[in-house]
Amino acid sequence: MTEQHNIQESAGDDAYKWSALFVVVIGTFMVMLDSSIVNIALPKMMNVFGADLDSAKWILTGYTLAMGAIIPITGFLSDTFGIKKLFIGALAIFTLGSFLCGFAWSNNAMVVFRVLQAVGGGAIMPVGMSYIMQIFSISERGKALGFWGIASMSAPAIGPTLGGYIIQYMDWRFIFYVNVPIGVVGIFFAGFLLKETTLKPYKGNFDYIGFFSVIVGIVSLLYVLGEGSSIDWGNIKFPLILALGCFSLLIFTVNELMHPAPLLDLRLFKIYDFSLSQISTGVTMLAMMSGIYVLPLFLQNLRGYTAMETGLILFPSALASAFMMPISGTLFDKFGAKVVTVPGLLLVAATTYQMSMFTMDTPATTITLISTIRGIGLGFSMMPVATAGMNAIPRHLYGNGTALSSTVRCIIQALAITFITSEISNKSNINYARFTEQITPFNHTSSYITNVLQGVFMKSGLSQGNAHGSALSTIGRMLYGQAYLDAIGYAIASTVPAILVGVILVLMMSSKKTTKKRELERLVGEKVTHESETRIAGFME
Repeated sequence: MTEQHNIQESAGDDAYKWSALFVVVIGTFMVMLDSSIVNIALPKMMNVFGADLDSAKWILTGYTLAMGAIIPITGFLSDTFGIKKLFIGALAIFTLGSFLCGFAWSNNAMVVFRVLQAVGGGAIMPVGMSYIMQIFSISERGKALGFWGIASMSAPAIGPTLGGYIIQYMDWRFIFYVNVPIGVVGIFFAGFLLKETTLKPYKGNFDYIGFFSVIVGIVSLLYVLGEGSSIDWGNIKFPLILALGCFSLLIFTVNELMHPAPLLDLRLFKIYDFSLSQISTGVTMLAMMSGIYVLPLFLQNLRGYTAMETGLILFPSALASAFMMPISGTLFDKFGAKVVTVPGLLLVAATTYQMSMFTMDTPATTITLISTIRGIGLGFSMMPVATAGMNAIPRHLYGNGTALSSTVRCIIQALAITFITSEISNKSNINYARFTEQITPFNHTSSYITNVLQGVFMKSGLSQGNAHGSALSTIGRMLYGQAYLDAIGYAIASTVPAILVGVILVLMMSSKKTTKKRELERLVGEKVTHESETRIAGFME
């Protein structure tokens, strides 16, 4: 208890707190940047390694699975070894993995090094958030997590632009090498600035059943979800893996509720505000994915922009989100989650609906403007709800709470991407079938367009039969493009009702006054416990 008391006194030093936050932001920014920048380099790596798409996709899939597997055990590791040691170790592993990825000589080597990279990256975010929760008081957490959120919002948008620049003008391996100097600087500052947290002595009761069941469950679930709409359910492998994952998670849930020292304390879901915050965060994540994932598809696949041009169009929205994060955190500290989050979610809902109306003729400036306004709404709505949920957790469970929250967020993100891709795939097929039904000899409009195109192709030297086939093929591509565009609009619009549900959930959360009262009661309880233990120790002496 004396160590914890000293740490809390150190946490009162403003210079220490904000310098420690800077170190945590460095690690978070690296992990989030790497999650988006590598996607751009995948075609280049396929050419260099001579790998097909099925083999190369494991460069991305392996990273996702390893990160999902390591997150649940970060709570136990931080409590047992300390947040400082774990953060430095995770940052070192991530930096080493990045260095080795730059040296990869084959696709298999790249997959192995990416898994190593993910082991470090998966621990950085939950551990960093837990450290922020411990060193900042409840009156400053909103602002602190707002600054921390800058990295999580800006890095994914910077990734495509930076990746496109590196691919176009530099060696693609610098996509990984760029992490090395930043990681070395982060390790140095972490060792110099961070202070160790209170340790929980290991009593030999590690939750082995929970450890293995959660890894098997999450890895199986993320693997199937990562396949998205391309899953061949006729292949027995996917139903078996999905069943294994669900069964493992069922075992994990039962075990965690019965184990005296659970790996992830699922009883935290009994805390009202924490549970609501997780659901609301999931809804916001779904809305965010509709922009981060779908909008680049629209700009690159339909509008023909390069990855770098797409990144430049969307970059202002990331800047807007990053700029609003600290502001929303400051407002949250003063007024609570509802006052900040509800207007932000309503703004996200309105702009998301506007995004669903984009056409092939929508100017790039309009796309940038709407996505930027949407970014402002996301900046207001992301961190306040998560902070309110974490504030409801007892101090000694922060490590467990951040691990549980990060695990839920990882699964929700995979679900969101799968939902959106399935919506686009299914709706585009339905739309295309509906459009092609009208291409018949009895439809005067389609017959006229076919004859005009046929005449154009015949003038270019094709025979009548080939010109007719080329005309029909051109019309088919045009119809599929329109079907795909309509499907994208439908998928984006389908997230709007979910955002409105998120507004209702936020309104159901406790008020700021109630949250502060609970925190004060916990602090008083900890102080009384500390004083009691001190008196008992003195009496025993």
